[in-house]
Amino acid sequence: MGNSSSTSTPATRHLTAGPARHPAAAPAATGGRPAATNRGRDWLALALLMFPVLLVAVDNTALTFALPAIARGLEPTGVQLLWIVDAYPLVLAGLLVAMGSFGDRIGRRRLLLIGSTGFAAVSAATAFAPSAEWLIAGRAALGFFGAMLMPSTLSLIRNIFPDANRRRLAIAIWAAGFSGGAALGPIFGGWLVEQYWWGAILLVAVPIMLPILILGPVLIPESRDPRPGSVDGASIVLSLLTMVPLVYGIKSLATEGFGAASAAAIGGGLVIGYAFVRRQKRLTSPLLDMSLFGNRIFSTAITANVLALFSFNGFILFLAQHLQLLEGQRPTEAGIAMIPALVATVVAGLLVVPLVRKVRPGFVVAGGLSLSATGYFMVAFGDHSGGPALLLGALLVLALGVGAAETISNDMILGSVPPEKSGAAAAISETGYEIGSLLGTAVLGSILTASYQRNLVLPEGLAASSPGGAAEGIAHARETLAGSMELAHSLPEPLADALTSAARVAFESGVHVTASIGLVLMAGAAVLVAVVLRGVPKAA
Repeated sequence: MGNSSSTSTPATRHLTAGPARHPAAAPAATGGRPAATNRGRDWLALALLMFPVLLVAVDNTALTFALPAIARGLEPTGVQLLWIVDAYPLVLAGLLVAMGSFGDRIGRRRLLLIGSTGFAAVSAATAFAPSAEWLIAGRAALGFFGAMLMPSTLSLIRNIFPDANRRRLAIAIWAAGFSGGAALGPIFGGWLVEQYWWGAILLVAVPIMLPILILGPVLIPESRDPRPGSVDGASIVLSLLTMVPLVYGIKSLATEGFGAASAAAIGGGLVIGYAFVRRQKRLTSPLLDMSLFGNRIFSTAITANVLALFSFNGFILFLAQHLQLLEGQRPTEAGIAMIPALVATVVAGLLVVPLVRKVRPGFVVAGGLSLSATGYFMVAFGDHSGGPALLLGALLVLALGVGAAETISNDMILGSVPPEKSGAAAAISETGYEIGSLLGTAVLGSILTASYQRNLVLPEGLAASSPGGAAEGIAHARETLAGSMELAHSLPEPLADALTSAARVAFESGVHVTASIGLVLMAGAAVLVAVVLRGVPKAA
């Protein structure tokens, strides 16, 4: 079992010496044969691992475009529609840590194949859901099996590629697959709904999973912790009761603002999380080895990963609103406009792989976070009146930084722990991804909304000129930019133009405030990472 003193030395060894490997990982990674004879099979194994990565990434974003079709077909209530969206990420986030630990114990390939089989089967059943309740249950089940997939793929990469340089490239490809899937999700999902029906988004999981189910047992080597210990059921329950309220509270904060429900959920999750941590420290065989966090490389890399996703998703939040509500683009058009930035994420992740041979990895991560800060600087002090070009350019710069920081931080996360703990490390990394994404939306989204509401000045005569239900429409306009745009469509032209202009000014002022806060956070994170990780040597 790893501890803070035993993991710091392996961390340096993995980052500096390519062929170095933990003795327990040798049989798992190479099947007992020399590594050189298996290099071709290693890359074929990575190709297979990309199928579930792409699927999970597409599934995260594609369903958004199916919601109108789902609403027409199943006629869910407003609450049910929210749960159709939220059931999957809530269960997924709640089980990532448990599933990562399970993978270390029962075998990461075995867990991946179980998850792939279950994901494909549930997707097929859910695609033909006759009711909203069925679809919600199916989405929750997909979260259960999805939690088996992502930690398994990342931890298998750690053991398939013990050489640090090859592993770094494999992680860059893994991250590229995730970014590519996220980019394709809205476009692919929209096309499937237009050509077939909403269930096709789910049904497509079956053919995507077939290659890994057929070839995975042959090409992907098994790996596990040689001394796994027993499974603590109470720890699994505590981890679930920690993450589900936390994720729910953060999502509520993002969509409804601060209130009693979100505060109670976040507070309850933190209290149970404290109990979870205390239990892990007492157990001989904990579900999550808390000593991993005592390794400064591991904990700082996790922090960098969270902040990179925080910055990216917070930026996407106000950019999507700007493109659709102020520039009048359809969701698909807005998604296409963001593709160059997502491609930049992929390219940056691949380019930094050889860079860490010349530049210390801590400085590369800090440089990535600095690029993210530069993107926010462009928005905070730039002129937005010339259309979306400035925002899209800033997103491109930010995406380059996220791609660089995320690739190297993930490599540092996996390289700083012993191979037998890679499942737990991967699960923590994936949990950080979920939390960073949610916090970016919740924190920066709340700041943006509050600033909009404070700065909105409605034109005079609005109530007198509004159609029936004026009070409700004006209330919605005061709450969100979407409310103002919807009300403007029902007004005569001079007043509609005045309301649109006032809403634009209020929203853009909120964007400037939000971007300024993002700038300070990212710049501070860059300095922190550069200082803490300055001693990590360049790759060999």
